[in-house]
Amino acid sequence: MSAHGRAATDERPAFDQRQFRDALAQFATGVTIVCTREPSGRYVGFTANSFNSVSLDPPLILWTIARRSASLAAFDAAERYTVNVLGAEQADLARRFSRAHADRFAGVVHRLGWSDAPLIDGCVAWLECRHHARHLAGDHVIFIGEVVTVERARGSGLVFHQGHFGSATPRID
Repeated sequence: MSAHGRAATDERPAFDQRQFRDALAQFATGVTIVCTREPSGRYVGFTANSFNSVSLDPPLILWTIARRSASLAAFDAAERYTVNVLGAEQADLARRFSRAHADRFAGVVHRLGWSDAPLIDGCVAWLECRHHARHLAGDHVIFIGEVVTVERARGSGLVFHQGHFGSATPRID
């Protein structure tokens, strides 16, 4: 018997992909644009809300990309990349980098740093990373990066919750 008075079984209750997505939508996430430079010199970037810290010592972060993404090959080949943490007013930029676009960077103000990949203006934080590890996980690839440089700006980050963009207001206790 389990702690809840029912016999444990290997059977799992059924749920569909929509129910799973709806449950995950209850978890608010920050929104980032992950960028790198292809060997050809072309910049590649996409919107990711699957970003998280892994370790403080050494400083490691993770993010994921779909195995069917057209951008995957560029990140597989990259040794360096940037994670741009979007500000609350950058929802249009998040949408732009989440959809097919001839040149996602056209007209996007950015600079280059250590990683030789775009650091997008107006973000609230920038992390430049060196490739540390990657792992296949279902229909995604998990990338783990070692943070080499980090910057922070004032402002609130963009949040994605229940299928919509917004911002979080810090609570003062």
